[in-house]
Amino acid sequence: MTTAAHAATILLVEDNSSLVTLLRQLLGDEGFGVRSARDGEAGLALAIETEPDLVILDIGLPRRNGFEVIRELRQSGIDAPTMILSARSDVADRVAGLDLGADDYLTKPFDTDELVARVRALLRRSKTRPRSPRLVVGEIMLDPISREVYRNGCQLVLTQREFAVLEYFMKNPGKPLSRAAIAKQIWKQASIDLGETNIVDVYVAYLRKKLDISSKRAVLHTVRGVGYVLTP
Repeated sequence: MTTAAHAATILLVEDNSSLVTLLRQLLGDEGFGVRSARDGEAGLALAIETEPDLVILDIGLPRRNGFEVIRELRQSGIDAPTMILSARSDVADRVAGLDLGADDYLTKPFDTDELVARVRALLRRSKTRPRSPRLVVGEIMLDPISREVYRNGCQLVLTQREFAVLEYFMKNPGKPLSRAAIAKQIWKQASIDLGETNIVDVYVAYLRKKLDISSKRAVLHTVRGVGYVLTP
């Protein structure tokens, strides 16, 4: 049992209660903290809430299957190493899981010593991986490298200027930003006459429309006398 094991938290997403009991005991004895969920929807929510060090999940989960959970995790900016633990042994399933972002694939039945060894290897490798540059605020994920934006797992198509405005808001979540500050940051002009142009308001309106397509919850709010604020 290693020092790293004591510090690591594992999220187990599995609907087989007997297997959950076995794995909780096995991983707990190795010094890992273990949390569990019995369906894909609950597992996804718990992963986003707790940001575990490692995720172990089945494919055939209720409510949302393992492939969908992995896709949502990656789109939400959760880059914790992920192991698929499944009775499906087809090459196609292995390829699909790994292509979606899984880091390992172990078939059932499995040897417990092998599972623990793979868990330790994944945790060791995750320490050397560069941190994701993605910005995540509530349901919104923005990747400044790929320039992709998702809300609730749905990709949003933004113009270059809309992307820049949203990125500025996401770097300052919960902080009211004045129209003048936004104009200076995005248009690189400190002297824009906001009395003659409503360009900031126009782009905020564009963003609101696109952000609200996949959710009814508004996230860009007007702050009277100041400007706008992005809230989770």
